[in-house]
Amino acid sequence: MSPEKQFIKNYNASDYEVPLTTVDMAIFSIIDQQLHVLLLKRDALPEKDKLALPGGFIDLKNDNDLEETALRKLYEKTGVELPYLEQVESIGNGSRDPRGWSVTILYFALIDITKINKKLLSNTDWHPMEESEKLSLAFDHNILLQKAIKRLRSKTLYTALPIALLPKKFTLTELQTIFEIILDKKLPVKSFRRRVVDAKVVVGTDETKISGKRFAQLFKSTGIDKDFHFPRPLQD
Repeated sequence: MSPEKQFIKNYNASDYEVPLTTVDMAIFSIIDQQLHVLLLKRDALPEKDKLALPGGFIDLKNDNDLEETALRKLYEKTGVELPYLEQVESIGNGSRDPRGWSVTILYFALIDITKINKKLLSNTDWHPMEESEKLSLAFDHNILLQKAIKRLRSKTLYTALPIALLPKKFTLTELQTIFEIILDKKLPVKSFRRRVVDAKVVVGTDETKISGKRFAQLFKSTGIDKDFHFPRPLQD
């Protein structure tokens, strides 16, 4: 047996101190024309009964990587298998958790509210983002939530990411409204429509729906490419 194999065979990870390691998620959706985030009420110590971002410990036997942990925890809370999911940041220190030195890998997810399995939301509830930022969340989750919303708003300025919050088919007005809700600002109608159509992030269908007092064409996404960027940020 080679020295390398002998070393690995005799290696015992428990001989070394390791931090608590979790994945936490800011799960966003649009409800009643407002950006909401999913929060859960903790049912165990520490920070019992406080609201927190959904998440949990890595399953060393079954999770092949961090994204699998995030997808597993997200499915447990929402019933959604393939949402838009993006890693935001890793945060670790000796003060964020009273149990000791801990590390969390923060993700955010975007989910069309119509796809949520409501039966799974026993200890969770949707909270308007504006109200959530004023709550006292467990651990350092206020900081985590701020990091996640900052990333979401930043990417909304130069990508087509908000399409993930819409059903399969939508009008351009509905698409623009989603962008405006996230950014909390109005966008010029003509330039917005020209930009998303010219960039080929959406394509028109032969279907229409009643919008106000007239029929509006329905569009669908051409696929959310994480590498896609608008030539200029949307506020320009």
